[in-house]
Parts: sequence; structure tokens; C-alpha cells
Amino acid sequence: MNLSYWEIKNWLSHIDYVIVGSGIVGLNCALRLKQRFPKSKILVLEKGMLPQGASTKNAGFACFGSISEIIDDLKHHSEIEVLDLIKKRINGLQLLRETLGDKAIGYQNLGGYELFLDSDDALYDSCIDRQDDINQFLQPLFNTKVFSFKVNNLGFKKIKSKHCFNPYEGQIDTGKMMDALLQKVQSLGVKILNNITVKAFSETLNSVKIETDHFDFTTKKLCIATNGFAKQLNISKVKPARAQVLITKPIDNLHIKGTFHLDEGYYYFRNIDNRVLLGGGRNLDFKTEETTVFGETEIVQNKLKNLLKTTILPNTNFEIDHRWSGIMGVGKQKKAIVNRVSDNVFCGVRLGGMGIAIGSSIGKQLAELLD
Repeated sequence: MNLSYWEIKNWLSHIDYVIVGSGIVGLNCALRLKQRFPKSKILVLEKGMLPQGASTKNAGFACFGSISEIIDDLKHHSEIEVLDLIKKRINGLQLLRETLGDKAIGYQNLGGYELFLDSDDALYDSCIDRQDDINQFLQPLFNTKVFSFKVNNLGFKKIKSKHCFNPYEGQIDTGKMMDALLQKVQSLGVKILNNITVKAFSETLNSVKIETDHFDFTTKKLCIATNGFAKQLNISKVKPARAQVLITKPIDNLHIKGTFHLDEGYYYFRNIDNRVLLGGGRNLDFKTEETTVFGETEIVQNKLKNLLKTTILPNTNFEIDHRWSGIMGVGKQKKAIVNRVSDNVFCGVRLGGMGIAIGSSIGKQLAELLD
């Protein structure tokens, strides 16, 4: 790209901080940096027309973990680690709500439900048996009982007679949330350039040279907030995980209200604008879904449609209106990676599918690493 003097002078010169990725983490990093250093020049680079990855493509669950997820986490992490993970999710959600306001993000506290397939005897029995233990485990965070089993009277089929209810789970409008965050950051003077892909970077003593698909320039500090795409910038220990989603056309008198988890959280659905939004299914083919390529596959889409027809909306006519996918960043550990990569390069990645819950606090934490 042949840039003009004006473009170079105003957008690409004397930059203090460059952030790669304009998702929840990147924008919250920019917000916190601007609060700490009001006179700093901050530039956010985004490879998509809108924030790519998962920030504008997720299901909008304001959750901290279902009972089966917590039980599974306790098999792979210590009690202290799991409690810390949940605490960070709760605090991150609170920070998101405080930063933007409930109205701006369309926040609703309609509760969360975990459903169990008729074939899930072992999982169902385990969750019922561990209910009191998990509630006791969460007592320091909530000071009350979180999970309770209730009779399934929601019209679902092929699931157990009882579901697990969590009154503290909410939902947001993802589009409203990201729009409000973009407006807030830009109102403070942070510049955002879209459709710019960072190809590489190299570090000198006091600066970082950044090579993009359109131009090269330098900055004092670089923050990488690309989550599932982190490996493309040599941030290891992060694997991409594609999540496929569909949404129905509006349904008259829709009875579904709240957020729902199914099959250990590998499927999830909710109400939005009189529609049902349903996602998941990467457990059907983990290898194929370990990709940074957006798109849908027949095996997953057929399963999602079948779940709607046989389990979620068994007595309701529906039409699928739209399908899409998002790219998450996962790893062997669920703890996010927020650290210094080198003298002038930092990263906040691997959100483990909990971007809404922890994205705000990870962005803030990333910004506080810098000087």
C-alpha cells in the first residue's frame, strides 16, 4: 500500500502501544491503557471487518460453569485452581457489566439450566450425587446454594426427568456488547484499523517493528490479544477450537427462557429475539474443529438440527435462519495466558471458551503488565 504523508503522520507514527485484535480482550486492554496513560497513542489492529475470532460470534452466555463442568475441572485441576477460575469468571462478568452497563449489553438474569440426555446415566447420577459437595465448594463465593435439581417441565424430550438449575447465570446481546465497547474505546481517542493482518514482528532495544499485509511501522510496546489465532504470532500453548452456531427464525410463543447446557456443555442454547440460538458439536470431530478456518461441517450441522427437532423443539415448527462459526482459544490448562513474551511484547490469550466471563479482566490484566 502506497501511504500518504498524512496517513503515516496521523495513524502510524509515534505510537506507544499497538494491540493486535479488537475483541473483548484487546479493547479492554486499550481501555485500561488509556485510563493509566491518558496521553498515550494507542493503535488497535484488526484483521477482520469486525472483530474476528469469537468476540462477535459467541452465544452470549454470561456464565461461570455448569455443575458437570465444575466436576470435570476438579478431575484435572486442584480445588484451589478451580475455585480461582470460577472467581475470575464471576469478577470478570461483574467488570463487564460495570464497564458498559447492563442496558448497553442487553444483560438479563434468566438463570441457567443443565440438561441430561436419557443416555447420560453416569453423568446424571454423578451430578446428583455431587450436588451438595459442589454447593459446599462454592459456598465461599456465593454464601448460598447455587445448583438445585428441578423437574423438567420445559417441554424438552429425550432428556432426564430433572435438570440442574443455576439462578446466577445470565445472558447478553453479544452485538450490543461489542458495539458499546468499540464506541467507548474510540471515544477516548484510541484508533482502530480494520482489515489489517499482522504477519510478523521483530524487536529492537526500545521498539517493536510490525509487518502487516499492507504496511510496516514501529511501536514502543506490542500486545497480542488474538486468542485462538495466537499461534500465528508464535504464541504457543494455544489451540484453535471452532464453534459452529445456528439460529432459528422467530417462533411465536417461544417457551424457552434462559441459557441451557447439554452433554457436558458441548451443546448450548438460549432464547434471543423470540428465536433459539444453538451451538456446539465440536466433540463430534475434535481434529477437524481444531482450525482457524471459519465454516460449517455437515456432521455438526446435522446434529444441531436433529437436536432442535427431537429434543429442544420437538413439538414446534421451526426454520433455521442463519449459521456461522467462531474460533476460540483452548489448551491443556483452563487458566488464561497473560504474560510478557519479551521485553516489549506481551500477550493475553487462551480464554478457553469463557471470553465473555473473563475477557474484560484479562484485557485489564494485560494492560497492567505494561509501563
